Amino acid sequence: MSAWRTAGDLPATLAVSFASLDAVFALQGERLTRDPLSEVIRIEHEGVRYYVKRYWGAGKGLRRWVGRPRVKAEWQNLKHFASWGIPTASIMAYGLERRGGAFARGALITRELQQTEDLALLAQRGDQRLQDAAWVDAVSRQLARATRTLHDHHFTHNDLKWRNLLVNPRAELFFIDCPSGSFWWGPLLRYRIVKDLACLDKVASKVLSRTQRLRFYLQYRGAERLSAADKRQVAKIVRFFEGRE
Repeated sequence: MSAWRTAGDLPATLAVSFASLDAVFALQGERLTRDPLSEVIRIEHEGVRYYVKRYWGAGKGLRRWVGRPRVKAEWQNLKHFASWGIPTASIMAYGLERRGGAFARGALITRELQQTEDLALLAQRGDQRLQDAAWVDAVSRQLARATRTLHDHHFTHNDLKWRNLLVNPRAELFFIDCPSGSFWWGPLLRYRIVKDLACLDKVASKVLSRTQRLRFYLQYRGAERLSAADKRQVAKIVRFFEGRE
């Protein structure tokens, strides 16, 4: 069984190239990443680049047979982002194939977010924008709002690292790459919220001031000062990765 869908605004000149899983798995392009489960290639068409993520593994262990395959989780989560007003990459085509009830292969194609770079790259090279208080505050507010939106929907990213956050020259922020995100409730939700915030703070602690980090948390909470509960939460965030690496 195979299910494949393309976007309504897909350029007609790409219709054949993205017409089916067979066509997508036959595409040639610049390979960006590869692991035992998937690969990402980049192709360019009429000056626009597209990212083609191809999966031949659903995940580890029982995930091959039960639960959502990673590729399905990824396209569903990007759709959640869009429906919640969180800027993200546009999906151009997606789908998967099963054989005998087991995942066989799948793919997701997104259009590039033009003129963007990930925040981890900016931190790595010491980009001057990170020294601009106004720029940092503008990005921080967007990140706080989007992260709070995820958590208000009982959803956590589970890989909310700076490399999965893109920014363009207008300081507009975008969320990408979320195959591990899911919905949680109760103690598990609270734990994973701390994990999301700790992932963000891991790099922030190296390139931003304590004041900027605290301001982000207050923006996320929608508060002017820390309550006693906030202080306990901040302590959990700061200590989250202690002894884990």
